[in-house]
Amino acid sequence: MKVLTFGEIMLRLKAPGVERFFQSPILEATFGGGEANVAVSLANYGVDVDFLTALPDNAVADACIRELRGFGVGTNKILRSGGRMGIYYLENGTTNSPAR
Repeated sequence: MKVLTFGEIMLRLKAPGVERFFQSPILEATFGGGEANVAVSLANYGVDVDFLTALPDNAVADACIRELRGFGVGTNKILRSGGRMGIYYLENGTTNSPAR
């Protein structure tokens, strides 16, 4: 079985651990998006899966594609074009303070 997922993938920036943004001079960069997460999960189960999206032609998008490939997701259907990539910020919560 071959699966194709498609949707937006975004750059996620978060403070390490349970720190708030301005408690740390460091932000961890990863990528996330519902459809990409499904593709990675399917690849982890051994399903042949590709991800379809449009990404800019820059180093950030190159890193995103490398990460998807590292999880075993096919990236041949990713369109590289001008434009921007979505970005979001995440603060992890602790047991008494949920993520914001």
